[in-house]
Amino acid sequence: MVLYITCKTLPFCPLKSRVSTIRCSVSLSSEDVALGFGERPWKTADARLVLEDGSIWRAKSFGASGTQVGEVVFNTSMTGYQEILTDPSYACQFVLMTNPHIGNTGINPEDEESNQCFLGGLVIRSLSLCTSNWRCTRPLADYLSERNIMGIYDVDTRAITRRLRQDGSLIGVLSTEDSKTDDELLEMSRTWKIVGVDLISGVSCEAPYEWAEKTNSEWEFNKDVISGEKFHVVAYDFGTKHNILRRLASCGCRITVVPSKWPASETLKMQPDGVLFSNGPGDPAAVPYAVETVKEIIGKVPVFGICMGHQLIGQALGGKTFKMKFGHHGGNHPVGNLRNGCVEISAQNHNYAVDPASLPPGVEVTHVNLNDNSCAGLACPELKLMSLQYHPESSPGPHDSDPAFREFIQLMKDAKQNA
Repeated sequence: MVLYITCKTLPFCPLKSRVSTIRCSVSLSSEDVALGFGERPWKTADARLVLEDGSIWRAKSFGASGTQVGEVVFNTSMTGYQEILTDPSYACQFVLMTNPHIGNTGINPEDEESNQCFLGGLVIRSLSLCTSNWRCTRPLADYLSERNIMGIYDVDTRAITRRLRQDGSLIGVLSTEDSKTDDELLEMSRTWKIVGVDLISGVSCEAPYEWAEKTNSEWEFNKDVISGEKFHVVAYDFGTKHNILRRLASCGCRITVVPSKWPASETLKMQPDGVLFSNGPGDPAAVPYAVETVKEIIGKVPVFGICMGHQLIGQALGGKTFKMKFGHHGGNHPVGNLRNGCVEISAQNHNYAVDPASLPPGVEVTHVNLNDNSCAGLACPELKLMSLQYHPESSPGPHDSDPAFREFIQLMKDAKQNA
């Protein structure tokens, strides 16, 4: 493509004022053309985000086209968008990244946290048109197209974030279809519900399998995690992230992953040394079958709950969970460890929390979120139980909470010695 630029010298220039035309040759990559930069010569707004509060946000699309409904949440992570895209806990949600520049590290196959993308869409301020990471195999836009995930950019993410903080998480509709009116999209946002819906069934594995992959030696930040004694852990897949399983394997565990509806009786027949209840999407009150499973296992073997697993344990103990205003999503949440007085910077992703006032005597709150004092961890020595609301495996980081896996190992070791 050739551009002709007309330039005129400024009035204060000592040279004689004159007009000149410069002929420039500009080459467009296939990515530029795919994004529409070879047409106008830049892409114009072709997408809408309509929120249930009636606000309409014009944007530019990338990734898949069409119309999609989801719950809009904001994530404050500075990096790790690929791990966020493949975290099953984001099922049926639009993730708005508060970090303005997204896409510069591209996509690589090593950073996947599950086998597919479960989120509804990605909302960002600025889409990087080039990648600058040696591990990159393809750009973000191509990746979203392949996974049939919608994305929009050139939208005021700071304004939307302020609205979510003020009003709470909102249902929204992403659309690139001109045939749908704003009123039709608004009606879709106001009639679609996520509370009380079982989202776990759609992200869990279909049959049990063995997991053996450890953390890659080049990424292993803790050289002392290998345990001399092997422990068999049954991991309930409510939407588990791969790095949870890698960290357990690196601690010397043999892991059997089972579906969310796997009977507790079958788990106990395996005679595991411990049971992990994983993270997962949605409302814990919408999956009573999972709560019953947790009830049947608690007290029989050591258990460790993470995120959704933590909430299910809270309910199984007789406590209640509630929907938070806008939840916690990001890699920079401070958590107070009430047992040792330390502060951990944590990665979090949840819209629900356990009400500590509803828990029975004997259950200890071990961690609190220092932003809002919500319950972030539980323990009950009598029942050989521990849980965290946040992600100790936190890929790509931070790694402050990784010792929780060694605490679980110790819990299983103590149970074995006292058996």
